[in-house]
Amino acid sequence: MTPDPSLNVLGQSLVSCSADPVTGFFRDGHCNTCDQDTGSHTVCAVMTAEFLAYSKYVGNDLSTPRPEYRFAGLKPGDSWCLCAARFLQAHDEGCAPLVHLQATHARALDIVPLEILQQYDAKPA
Repeated sequence: MTPDPSLNVLGQSLVSCSADPVTGFFRDGHCNTCDQDTGSHTVCAVMTAEFLAYSKYVGNDLSTPRPEYRFAGLKPGDSWCLCAARFLQAHDEGCAPLVHLQATHARALDIVPLEILQQYDAKPA
């Protein structure tokens, strides 16, 4: 698997999303991606109780620990490389989490317009 260039949605070098819990398609702490990442785990999202409940409701339980996958479960405040389509779906449903634009991979823009991501910027300019 050859990773795409590590660029964020702002055209700069991609910064780390989270090392605790470790996230990313490559489990390198970054929202790096490649052609094999069919879920496009490219949006660095800050988990909220509302979003975690929503994600569980739509079939992706991110809060329950899964030791067999060395996954402790996410809690509000954790950052996580979220699938771009799930982020857009949550936006459409009114419960999207905040995002770190500097840690969100440029490939997220294939699915989510920059203007939408900017509405959820965890660090507005």
